[in-house]
Amino acid sequence: MDDRNKPIGVFDSGIGGLTVAGEIMKLLPNEDIIYFGDTARVPYGSKSPEVVTQFAFEGLRFLIRQDVKLIVVACNTISATCLDELCKSSPVPVIGVIEPGARAAAKATKNNTVGVIGTERTVKSGAYENAIHRLNDRVNIYAKACPLFVPLVEEGWLENEAAFYTARIYLEPLKEFKIDTLVLACTHYPLLKKTLQRVMGPNVKLVDSGEETAIEVQQILREKDLEKKSEVLGFHQYFVSDNPTKFVRVGENFLKRPIDPINVIDPQIN
Repeated sequence: MDDRNKPIGVFDSGIGGLTVAGEIMKLLPNEDIIYFGDTARVPYGSKSPEVVTQFAFEGLRFLIRQDVKLIVVACNTISATCLDELCKSSPVPVIGVIEPGARAAAKATKNNTVGVIGTERTVKSGAYENAIHRLNDRVNIYAKACPLFVPLVEEGWLENEAAFYTARIYLEPLKEFKIDTLVLACTHYPLLKKTLQRVMGPNVKLVDSGEETAIEVQQILREKDLEKKSEVLGFHQYFVSDNPTKFVRVGENFLKRPIDPINVIDPQIN
């Protein structure tokens, strides 16, 4: 098969990576996409670096077996933990979501005061602080782990009172720092955007890495002459590692398109 006609692989710990996949679908509608969400083992953010790395390599190997031409690690926890190792081990280009997210934050802030919310693993790594400071070392950054957000998203509780009160408890301390930009440093969190904006108020810009990541995917495909030339709309195939019911319900509501076909696999043996 011509490498240009091979699919793009996207993987995440669960449903959150659809926020990145959705942006790729918008920017590159003719590209085929294979998505893997490790729904049996979500969340990754509270797990040790060794376990996150093990799961990440299983996801990588699964997508490589699907003969993809490029892999997007649509998970901040993996990107913060072992992206370099994945890149070195992969026969195809691998990109993460932290550098694109940092670029978006550096562009967005007007008062050089940025909040970062993510999983425990991502926040502890300091990956966003380092990436933003490489772009602008004058930015003051205040980070906060919000571990309950991922279970809320996986449950589909995006705009109810449970989501609102959880967000308020997490975010009120950040408001005291007068941040003008809040980085959603977990690909699950954009699904909570309406609730997060309600808590933060209209003057705080919410930034996620989806759009910038899609632009980077397009750039790499062009540089390596891997862009699909067909005018036919791309085919999207989905894989999960556990019962797909919630994934389909929440994912279709977000993407505004059917999630079909969907297959349940064990990433340890597939």
